[in-house]
Amino acid sequence: MSAWTHLVRFVAVEDEQIHLGQLIDPARDVGRDLVDGKEVAVYLLDGTIFDGRVTKEVLHVKQLLSPVSKENCNYIRCLGLNYLDHAREANLPLPKAPILFIKPRCALAGPYPAVINVPRCAQDGSSDYEAELCVVIGKTGRDIPEDEALDYVLGYTASNDVSAWELQLLTAQWSFSKGLDGSCPIGPILVAPSVIPDPQTLRIRAMHNGVTVQDGHTADIIFDVKKQISYLSQGTTLEAGTIFLTGTPAGIGYFRTPRVVLCDGDEISVQIDGIGTLINKVRYDTR
Repeated sequence: MSAWTHLVRFVAVEDEQIHLGQLIDPARDVGRDLVDGKEVAVYLLDGTIFDGRVTKEVLHVKQLLSPVSKENCNYIRCLGLNYLDHAREANLPLPKAPILFIKPRCALAGPYPAVINVPRCAQDGSSDYEAELCVVIGKTGRDIPEDEALDYVLGYTASNDVSAWELQLLTAQWSFSKGLDGSCPIGPILVAPSVIPDPQTLRIRAMHNGVTVQDGHTADIIFDVKKQISYLSQGTTLEAGTIFLTGTPAGIGYFRTPRVVLCDGDEISVQIDGIGTLINKVRYDTR
C-alpha cells in the first residue's frame, strides 16, 4: 500500500460513515464537483491522516468534511498582515516579525454543505472573508531550522479566515473576533508535499457570489512557510495536527469600495492551484 497524496475526509455513500480516502482522479476539483452534483470516487485509506495508506477498496463521497478533524487539530495558528499587497491596501507598515493570533478548535469547519455561521454579535455589516493557504503540521518539533521546516509539513489545503471587523477593531487582540464558531473552514482536500514541494508557487483566489474579489499569489507572502514554521517553533513545541493559516492577499471586503460583506445566503469560495475550491454558504444565526 502506498502513501496518500490527495486526502479527503468524507461521509461515504455506501455506509453513511466517516472515512479517509485518496482521490482516484487527483486532477479534478472535488469541491466544485460535489456542489455540482457529480460523483466522486476514492480509494479507502487504512490508518490516520498521519500514517494512512491507500487500499484498493473504492468508496464514493456523499459529503466532504474538513480534511483535519477537531480531534486531530490541537492548535490553529494564524498570521496577520503577511502579504505585501494586503499590507499596502491596509496602508500599514510591513511587520518586522510574524504577527500571530489563534483560533480555537471550535472555529474549524469543512466545505459545503458546511456553512459559515455568522452569530448575532457579528451581524453588523462587517463580516469578511480572507482566502488563505493552510498548512498542516505532520510531526512534532521544536526549534526547527528553516532549511528543515518543510519536512514537518503533512500537507496543504485551502482555508477562509472569516473575520468580524467591528469586533476586531475594538481591541488590539484579534483572537475573539476571528475565533467565532465555524470561522475557519478548510478543504476540500489535503495535498501532500510530494505534490506541492514549494508552497510559494501557488495562485490563490476568493470568489464572492461568483465574482473574483481576491487574486493573489503565495510568492507575495512576507514570511514564507519555512520562516513561519521556524519562527513559531522557537522555544515552542509544534505538535502534529497543528494548523497554520498563512495570511491573505489583497482584496478583502473591508478595504474594497464599496465594501463587500458576507450576507445571509451568500456563497464564498477559496481556490488554490493544485488544491481546488473550498466552497461555503453563509448563514446568519437566528438564535
